[in-house]
Amino acid sequence: MIKIYGIKEQLNPIKRQLSDVINQCMVDALSFPKNKRAHRFFPMDQSDFYAPDGRTEAYTVIEVAMMEGRSVDARKRLIHLLFERIELELGISPIDVEIIIFESPACNFGFRGMTGDEAQLDYKIDV
Repeated sequence: MIKIYGIKEQLNPIKRQLSDVINQCMVDALSFPKNKRAHRFFPMDQSDFYAPDGRTEAYTVIEVAMMEGRSVDARKRLIHLLFERIELELGISPIDVEIIIFESPACNFGFRGMTGDEAQLDYKIDV
């Protein structure tokens, strides 16, 4: 589950391309299935989205919620790929991107009528 926040005038025109970039980074860094995309965009009025000093209107926050179990190296690879590819493909400088990964036990996830620890996943968590 991924939430993406930004100023609506900046975020709305790039939503699809940004979603594609994020999804490919998840696939490459975490061996995530391509078809498991779950992205939520939160385009905001500039008056509701305060950024730290030194950021531009392209300032974007990406929150990744996932089951715990990925290695530190895999999580760091995801973060580095996101910075690199967002800059390369969308022209947004890493100074304007903030990423946070929230991990939670599988039992705290609910989908398809069961908890995450009950589900038979078609991909590995321990990467």
